[in-house]
Amino acid sequence: MPAVLFVCTANICRSPMAMALFRARLGEEAKNWRVESAGTWAPTGMLAATFTRMVLSRRGIDLGEHRSRGVDRDLLTQFDLILVMERGHKEALQSEFPYIRERVYLLSEMIGQVYDIQDPIGRSLEDYLATAQEIENIFDRGMAEIKRLAGK
Repeated sequence: MPAVLFVCTANICRSPMAMALFRARLGEEAKNWRVESAGTWAPTGMLAATFTRMVLSRRGIDLGEHRSRGVDRDLLTQFDLILVMERGHKEALQSEFPYIRERVYLLSEMIGQVYDIQDPIGRSLEDYLATAQEIENIFDRGMAEIKRLAGK
């Protein structure tokens, strides 16, 4: 079963959004995947940001009981592919956990580019909508690469 982990900072905006949008994109195929999220500096147990839940709800997606959590050695070893939102996340994970170096990519690298997905925390609903659209655009063009790197 391919396993993909989406990582942002606090695990309340971008990574749960990407996780939920990716699961939705997989459709029926999602039952054959493990798709989760975590944060590099995440407090444990926080709900996703209100605007994150609203944006997903508008797309017919319920985040359910998502609670924030941080990355650790045990969690990271369980995933074939780790997709991060910012260069700083990639650098931090590769530095602290060098054994996963080859499995960590920027989400934008899935479409052959190198840029950060900006954090919408503290911004408007429109900023969250733009973040979701940016993530969906990457999935539109990068799904085959994600599947390839995850071993599917």
